[in-house]
Amino acid sequence: MKRILSFTLLFVSFISIYSCSEKKDGDWDDNIGLSTKAVEFSALSDSVTIRTGGSGWWISDISVNSNYFYNFNGINLESDSYLIKQDCFVVERRDKNTLFIKVAENTLNVQRIITVGLQAGDYFDRVTITQKPKP
Repeated sequence: MKRILSFTLLFVSFISIYSCSEKKDGDWDDNIGLSTKAVEFSALSDSVTIRTGGSGWWISDISVNSNYFYNFNGINLESDSYLIKQDCFVVERRDKNTLFIKVAENTLNVQRIITVGLQAGDYFDRVTITQKPKP
């Protein structure tokens, strides 16, 4: 009987120790894998090509100085390539692993901050471009 009790106690202890995890429920691993998350441009027109480690991502939103663009009508965000164009930027998913961002010249006397939000399942990430003001 002591042997069964000892075995049961050992089994319950083992289950208790290995069933705990440091990872919180709902946390996702980085399944986008951006090559860079922050870029700084001069006031002149410039562009950047960013590679991704994952391929199942899409563009969720774009902001320019806190003005948000989303629900990109007429664009199939599930396709391997598409282009989103506004007055001061072009954001292009060139293929499953390439994001291209082009920014027009900043003619204002304040810096321009552009963020491109990416999503893959329940994982979200962001590229932030800081463009210097006109000299």
